[in-house]
Amino acid sequence: MGLALLGWAAMARRFAPQGSAGAGRVDALVVLGTPTDGDGNPTPAMLDRVNEAVAEYERGASARMLFTGGAAHNRWVEADAMARVAMAEGVPQGAVYRERAAQDTVQNLCNSLAMARADGWRSVEVISSPAHLARVRMMLAASDLRWRVHAAPELETPGYYRELAPAVELLKTVHFLVWSRWREGCAAG
Repeated sequence: MGLALLGWAAMARRFAPQGSAGAGRVDALVVLGTPTDGDGNPTPAMLDRVNEAVAEYERGASARMLFTGGAAHNRWVEADAMARVAMAEGVPQGAVYRERAAQDTVQNLCNSLAMARADGWRSVEVISSPAHLARVRMMLAASDLRWRVHAAPELETPGYYRELAPAVELLKTVHFLVWSRWREGCAAG
Protein backbone atom coordinates (compact mmCIF):
# COMPACT_ATOMS: atom_id res chain seq x y z
CA MET A 1 0.00 0.00 0.00
CA GLY A 2 2.78 2.42 0.94
CA LEU A 3 4.60 1.87 -2.35
CA ALA A 4 1.39 2.43 -4.28
CA LEU A 5 0.85 5.76 -2.50
CA LEU A 6 4.43 6.82 -3.19
CA GLY A 7 4.03 5.83 -6.84
CA TRP A 8 0.77 7.78 -7.09
CA ALA A 9 2.43 10.83 -5.54
CA ALA A 10 5.44 10.58 -7.87
CA MET A 11 3.19 10.39 -10.93
CA ALA A 12 0.99 13.25 -9.72
CA ARG A 13 4.08 15.41 -9.21
CA ARG A 14 5.45 14.49 -12.64
CA PHE A 15 2.23 15.34 -14.47
CA ALA A 16 1.14 18.37 -12.44
CA PRO A 17 -0.05 21.27 -14.63
CA GLN A 18 2.68 23.67 -15.68
CA GLY A 19 0.74 26.92 -15.30
CA SER A 20 -1.48 29.26 -17.24
CA ALA A 21 0.06 32.73 -16.91
CA GLY A 22 2.59 32.62 -19.72
CA ALA A 23 5.86 34.53 -19.73
CA GLY A 24 4.60 38.11 -19.47
CA ARG A 25 4.12 40.40 -16.52
CA VAL A 26 1.91 39.18 -13.64
CA ASP A 27 -0.10 41.13 -11.07
CA ALA A 28 1.92 39.81 -8.10
CA LEU A 29 4.88 37.69 -7.10
CA VAL A 30 3.81 35.32 -4.30
CA VAL A 31 6.72 34.13 -2.18
CA LEU A 32 5.94 31.05 -0.11
CA GLY A 33 7.09 31.02 3.48
CA THR A 34 9.74 28.92 5.12
CA PRO A 35 10.81 29.16 8.76
CA THR A 36 13.16 31.74 10.21
CA ASP A 37 15.85 30.62 12.61
CA GLY A 38 15.11 30.57 16.33
CA ASP A 39 16.02 34.26 16.66
CA GLY A 40 13.75 35.43 13.83
CA ASN A 41 16.55 35.82 11.28
CA PRO A 42 16.12 34.62 7.69
CA THR A 43 17.41 31.14 7.00
CA PRO A 44 19.41 30.33 3.86
CA ALA A 45 16.32 28.79 2.23
CA MET A 46 14.32 31.95 2.99
CA LEU A 47 17.09 34.15 1.58
CA ASP A 48 17.12 32.10 -1.63
CA ARG A 49 13.38 32.66 -2.12
CA VAL A 50 13.44 36.36 -1.29
CA ASN A 51 16.55 37.07 -3.36
CA GLU A 52 14.95 35.43 -6.38
CA ALA A 53 11.72 37.34 -5.84
CA VAL A 54 13.66 40.61 -5.67
CA ALA A 55 15.47 39.67 -8.88
CA GLU A 56 12.11 38.97 -10.56
CA TYR A 57 10.76 42.29 -9.28
CA GLU A 58 13.81 44.12 -10.63
CA ARG A 59 13.38 42.35 -14.01
CA GLY A 60 9.87 43.80 -14.15
CA ALA A 61 7.94 40.52 -13.74
CA SER A 62 5.55 42.37 -11.38
CA ALA A 63 5.20 45.60 -9.44
CA ARG A 64 3.99 43.76 -6.32
CA MET A 65 5.38 41.13 -3.97
CA LEU A 66 3.18 39.14 -1.59
CA PHE A 67 5.03 37.28 1.16
CA THR A 68 3.09 34.51 2.83
CA GLY A 69 3.65 32.64 6.07
CA GLY A 70 2.70 32.94 9.71
CA ALA A 71 4.53 31.86 12.84
CA ALA A 72 4.24 28.22 11.82
CA HIS A 73 7.44 26.69 13.19
CA ASN A 74 8.47 29.17 15.86
CA ARG A 75 7.20 32.51 17.17
CA TRP A 76 8.43 34.52 14.17
CA VAL A 77 6.10 35.44 11.31
CA GLU A 78 7.72 34.26 8.08
CA ALA A 79 6.07 36.94 5.90
CA ASP A 80 7.46 39.71 8.09
CA ALA A 81 11.00 38.36 7.96
CA MET A 82 10.86 38.00 4.17
CA ALA A 83 9.38 41.48 3.72
CA ARG A 84 12.18 43.00 5.82
CA VAL A 85 14.79 41.35 3.60
CA ALA A 86 13.10 42.53 0.39
CA MET A 87 12.82 46.11 1.64
CA ALA A 88 16.46 46.04 2.79
CA GLU A 89 17.31 45.05 -0.79
CA GLY A 90 15.53 48.12 -2.13
CA VAL A 91 11.95 47.01 -2.78
CA PRO A 92 9.69 49.91 -1.77
CA GLN A 93 7.29 49.32 1.11
CA GLY A 94 4.34 50.15 -1.15
CA ALA A 95 5.15 47.15 -3.35
CA VAL A 96 5.23 44.72 -0.41
CA TYR A 97 2.15 42.82 0.80
CA ARG A 98 2.03 40.27 3.60
CA GLU A 99 -0.16 37.29 4.38
CA ARG A 100 0.71 36.59 8.02
CA ALA A 101 -1.53 33.69 9.07
CA ALA A 102 -0.66 30.63 6.95
CA GLN A 103 0.66 27.59 8.78
CA ASP A 104 1.42 25.36 5.78
CA THR A 105 1.64 25.35 2.00
CA VAL A 106 -2.10 24.86 1.45
CA GLN A 107 -2.86 27.86 3.63
CA ASN A 108 -0.06 29.87 1.97
CA LEU A 109 -1.78 29.42 -1.37
CA CYS A 110 -5.40 29.66 -0.21
CA ASN A 111 -4.83 32.82 1.81
CA SER A 112 -2.58 34.49 -0.77
CA LEU A 113 -4.85 33.82 -3.69
CA ALA A 114 -7.84 35.05 -1.69
CA MET A 115 -5.92 38.28 -1.04
CA ALA A 116 -5.05 38.51 -4.74
CA ARG A 117 -8.69 38.15 -5.75
CA ALA A 118 -9.81 40.71 -3.15
CA ASP A 119 -7.33 43.22 -4.59
CA GLY A 120 -8.45 42.49 -8.15
CA TRP A 121 -5.28 40.71 -9.20
CA ARG A 122 -5.78 38.12 -11.92
CA SER A 123 -2.32 36.56 -12.29
CA VAL A 124 0.51 35.46 -10.01
CA GLU A 125 3.97 33.98 -10.12
CA VAL A 126 4.60 31.72 -7.14
CA ILE A 127 8.22 31.52 -5.99
CA SER A 128 9.58 28.72 -3.83
CA SER A 129 12.33 26.13 -3.69
CA PRO A 130 12.57 23.71 -6.65
CA ALA A 131 11.48 20.55 -4.80
CA HIS A 132 8.41 22.35 -3.43
CA LEU A 133 7.00 23.49 -6.77
CA ALA A 134 5.52 20.23 -8.11
CA ARG A 135 3.17 20.03 -5.11
CA VAL A 136 2.44 23.74 -5.45
CA ARG A 137 1.51 23.23 -9.12
CA MET A 138 -0.93 20.50 -8.09
CA MET A 139 -2.58 22.90 -5.65
CA LEU A 140 -2.72 25.76 -8.15
CA ALA A 141 -4.34 23.60 -10.82
CA ALA A 142 -7.83 24.43 -9.51
CA SER A 143 -7.20 28.18 -9.30
CA ASP A 144 -9.32 30.61 -11.26
CA LEU A 145 -6.31 32.96 -11.46
CA ARG A 146 -3.65 32.74 -14.14
CA TRP A 147 -0.50 31.39 -12.54
CA ARG A 148 3.01 30.17 -13.07
CA VAL A 149 5.71 28.95 -10.73
CA HIS A 150 9.33 30.04 -10.48
CA ALA A 151 12.09 28.09 -8.76
CA ALA A 152 14.43 29.99 -6.49
CA PRO A 153 18.02 28.84 -7.09
CA GLU A 154 19.30 27.24 -3.93
CA LEU A 155 22.47 29.29 -3.59
CA GLU A 156 22.39 29.66 0.20
CA THR A 157 20.43 26.52 1.11
CA PRO A 158 22.65 23.89 2.75
CA GLY A 159 23.38 20.74 0.76
CA TYR A 160 21.79 18.36 3.27
CA TYR A 161 18.51 20.29 2.97
CA ARG A 162 18.59 20.16 -0.82
CA GLU A 163 19.30 16.42 -0.72
CA LEU A 164 16.44 15.64 1.70
CA ALA A 165 13.88 17.99 0.14
CA PRO A 166 12.74 15.71 -2.73
CA ALA A 167 11.99 12.81 -0.36
CA VAL A 168 10.23 15.08 2.13
CA GLU A 169 8.19 16.66 -0.67
CA LEU A 170 7.17 13.23 -1.98
CA LEU A 171 5.81 12.36 1.47
CA LYS A 172 4.06 15.72 1.72
CA THR A 173 2.52 15.06 -1.70
CA VAL A 174 1.09 11.76 -0.40
CA HIS A 175 -0.38 13.68 2.54
CA PHE A 176 -1.85 16.27 0.19
CA LEU A 177 -3.37 13.68 -2.15
CA VAL A 178 -4.84 11.55 0.63
CA TRP A 179 -5.79 14.15 3.22
CA SER A 180 -5.18 17.87 2.70
CA ARG A 181 -6.94 18.53 -0.57
CA TRP A 182 -10.14 17.04 0.79
CA ARG A 183 -10.00 18.28 4.39
CA GLU A 184 -8.65 21.82 4.23
CA GLY A 185 -11.51 23.24 2.19
CA CYS A 186 -9.42 25.17 -0.29
CA ALA A 187 -7.87 23.97 -3.49
CA ALA A 188 -6.27 27.38 -4.07
CA GLY A 189 -9.17 28.13 -6.34
